[in-house]
Amino acid sequence: MTVSNYDNLLADVPTDLYIGGSWRPASDGARMDVIDPATEETIASVASASVDDAMAALDAAEGAAVEWGARKPRERGEILRKAFELIMAESERFARLITVENGKALPDSRGEVAYAAEFFRWYAEEAVRGIGEISMAPSSGARIVVQHKPAGIGVLVTPWNFPAAMATRKIGPALAAGCPVVLKPASETPLTALALAPIFEEAGVPPGIVNILPSRRSGAVVGSMLSDLRVRVISFTGSTEVGRKLLHAAADNIVRPVMELGGNAPFIVFEDADVDAAVEGAMVAKMRNMGEACTAANRFYVHESVHEAFATKFAERMKGLALGHGLDDGVAVGPLVNAETRDKVVSLVSDAVGKGARVLTGGAAVDGKGFFYPATVLTGVTDDAQLLRDEIFGPVAAIQTFRDEAEIIARANATEYGLVAYVYTGDLSRGMRVSEKLDFGMVGLNRGLVSDPAAPFGGMKQSGIGREGAHEGIMEFLETQYVSVTW
Repeated sequence: MTVSNYDNLLADVPTDLYIGGSWRPASDGARMDVIDPATEETIASVASASVDDAMAALDAAEGAAVEWGARKPRERGEILRKAFELIMAESERFARLITVENGKALPDSRGEVAYAAEFFRWYAEEAVRGIGEISMAPSSGARIVVQHKPAGIGVLVTPWNFPAAMATRKIGPALAAGCPVVLKPASETPLTALALAPIFEEAGVPPGIVNILPSRRSGAVVGSMLSDLRVRVISFTGSTEVGRKLLHAAADNIVRPVMELGGNAPFIVFEDADVDAAVEGAMVAKMRNMGEACTAANRFYVHESVHEAFATKFAERMKGLALGHGLDDGVAVGPLVNAETRDKVVSLVSDAVGKGARVLTGGAAVDGKGFFYPATVLTGVTDDAQLLRDEIFGPVAAIQTFRDEAEIIARANATEYGLVAYVYTGDLSRGMRVSEKLDFGMVGLNRGLVSDPAAPFGGMKQSGIGREGAHEGIMEFLETQYVSVTW
């Protein structure tokens, strides 16, 4: 696959900054290259925003905020519904664009587009559900009137692994709540975010409500906005390390944080589980976006009585996944997003094997162009292996065995992270009991997929603060106001 084979896919994708409804170059003319991770070729040059551009975006958002917040909820909802329809009408174009800049296989990209669009449909409906309440104070007899108001300008910082869905998961509730936003997409994957801007225009989003600032100078650009008193919400999806820095920066002006951070998900298979169903779930939990997901199963704990059956079947399925450019027919595993991510996976697997792990399939990087790494299954992984402590963020499954329920709950919880866990068992009572004892914000019980726009997505401990999706997602962009009155 070469750049010339993209069938004009990139021809209509904007490559400048989107501020106040207009396209403009960076104030200092800076630009950055976008690379196809399958070929390592430069496929586009995109404007790289400066601090001055960030201030211009905040000016645009401030100028549009009052009118947008005063819009009738139904009007905002109808605009979001229109955006959903427009994305779905161009779903194949968006899917191919995601594959070209992110690397994931086309079927995976198609799934992301449908998931991304659904946030607009969900929040089109949530926009009209900002229901307050009236009650009487028991002691004073005064009326307690509670209502919800737009929180203000939101700064949205999104990662490269889901360039469409992580943007819409934040933009949808913000717009439904009446808040303008400044989106800072990942520098590896800015094209998908920029391609959303014409969708917003056609759907009827006013100028200044959504501003898009790709930039290689992320720290300076985001930091400058968090130092501005006009910013009231910072919504970030990414590593725990970066999340900590943003929390420190947000503290100075008491900016509300919504943080979806790292994960180290356990995948537990009990002795009474349907092994075939567990393998199917493992394929989803591990290989969605080739393991480059915070929800990806990282640590596989399989009861010793079913370990051999599970590992054999799982390895056979992983071995059968075709590796190649994500746009090519039949490919299930594309390249990892960049050399750094690929090299980290190489290092983690090498460390585990050096400490005694056995490779059932995969286990070595692919020579040649592109940041490829095959689907890999390791057994006999020792407790001191680094990949049990770090997010792998690649197509590698590390399997260990266990004997009893109390033991595995303790081992699963022995991590600073608490985003998602997966449990497979034939006993629903056990499944619910174990789920309640797991210190994770989400649990997939006999399911390998937990992400849903109608569900509250988020974690415990070092995996984040706040929730995205569901009704909770819109509340992150609303302030609760109470009025005391007597009549």
